[in-house]
Amino acid sequence: MNKKIALADYNIDFGPITSSLKSYLTTKSYTKIVLLVDENSRKHCLPLISDCITDDTLLLEIKSGEKFKCLPTCESIWAAMASAQFDRHSLMINLGGGVIGDMGGFIASCYMRGIDFIQIPTTLLSQVDASVGGKLAIDFKGFKNFIGLFKDPKAVLIDTQFLKTLPDEELRSGYAEMIKHGLIRSKDIWKDLKGINNPATQVWDDEVFHSVSIKKEVVTEDPTEQGLRKILNFGHTIGHAIESLSLTTDKPLLHGEAIGLGMIAESFLSEQVNNLSSEETSSIVDYLYTIYKGVHSDILSKENKLIDLMKSDKKNKGGKTLFVLLDQIGKATFDHEADGEEIKKAMRRTLELLQS
Repeated sequence: MNKKIALADYNIDFGPITSSLKSYLTTKSYTKIVLLVDENSRKHCLPLISDCITDDTLLLEIKSGEKFKCLPTCESIWAAMASAQFDRHSLMINLGGGVIGDMGGFIASCYMRGIDFIQIPTTLLSQVDASVGGKLAIDFKGFKNFIGLFKDPKAVLIDTQFLKTLPDEELRSGYAEMIKHGLIRSKDIWKDLKGINNPATQVWDDEVFHSVSIKKEVVTEDPTEQGLRKILNFGHTIGHAIESLSLTTDKPLLHGEAIGLGMIAESFLSEQVNNLSSEETSSIVDYLYTIYKGVHSDILSKENKLIDLMKSDKKNKGGKTLFVLLDQIGKATFDHEADGEEIKKAMRRTLELLQS
């Protein structure tokens, strides 16, 4: 598959990674190149771009996992780049999943007030979500994506052959964002996705392209999340709280697993406070249950801790906890207020469903 999605300042290229990366690098003249990986992308994904990497490329490896998306990790990368005398005419290549793309882009955007970076997302989650929109951030003091900025990459190179390297749970995690795109923007996409019973056996070329296209439409209209782009946070107010709290336990959830649970809860909340029909609510939560029923969900019982985390959500305003909720399948609206009891009821319904 060789396709392209053009945004204002960069392109998202779909196709064999060797040709797309070589094509990009041959048109540029960078003084130095740093390649950021974790142990997983170094082992499974780096061999796929080895023909494009020279001996002069600085290879930096960090530990995988959300808990390492933090300021100390950034400091170690900046120190290594400074020691290697990287200047403002250098390039950072981020090869990996959402953590690598988020943090690598943040690191590049801050180093010497900003150097070029390109994203090579290697997980389903990062291909359909983090590849579009230039939102970059690190976690801070237990709060997810708390310090960051908006900065576009110079290119995003997507090759679905990377997905063959992923375990089943990573595919299930990434699938959450694809489901979300259908629920908030396209009833037709939602209908197509409902035909997928097992993300682990799916061929993703068309679905990834369509999902990225939906996000591109939203981001183009609202690049800095002043209005419409907020709908991309459906499932994320409760989902981010679940994810953040899970990181303090011995059973941390993947991002998409937490968002899957968050979408179930926020679908119930949409029915409770936003008049989403009971028929559509049932259709949504029944399908999400088939995908995420195996996810550890006991954390939903920690209601007060989750509510406290939601109070620090970036979408809030004036001390009010705000949500993206569904009007109907394919249409979402933002800045809906819900009180603690309404949120707790939605979480209890979710826990009862998952434990039934």
